[in-house]
Amino acid sequence: MINVTVNQLDDTILALADPTRRAVVDLLRAGPRRASEIADAVGMSRQATSRHLNHLRERGIVAVDLIDGDGRGRLYRLRPERLTALGAWLDQVQAGHADQLAAFARHAERSGPDRQDEA
Repeated sequence: MINVTVNQLDDTILALADPTRRAVVDLLRAGPRRASEIADAVGMSRQATSRHLNHLRERGIVAVDLIDGDGRGRLYRLRPERLTALGAWLDQVQAGHADQLAAFARHAERSGPDRQDEA
């Protein structure tokens, strides 16, 4: 179970390492969009945009829905699960960092220059 979570986290981070894919995620935060709208917004060819969308879909970051009444129409939307998991991990990292800083501050207060003079 832990390995699955770590692998999903790795996939999410690797997918979001690309600035174009981050731009796509930013666009989709406002709501679902067609691939052509995404391509126009990021200034990229439809073929290149399709590769980025497929990459995001394969990693579970976006989902594709068919548009009713339009056999070829597809809407891309964010899947919040992977982003929520990434946010939870980042919160844990930040909490650990805050704990380390607090421990260092306590240590510095106990062993500061004033304490050395007393020795």
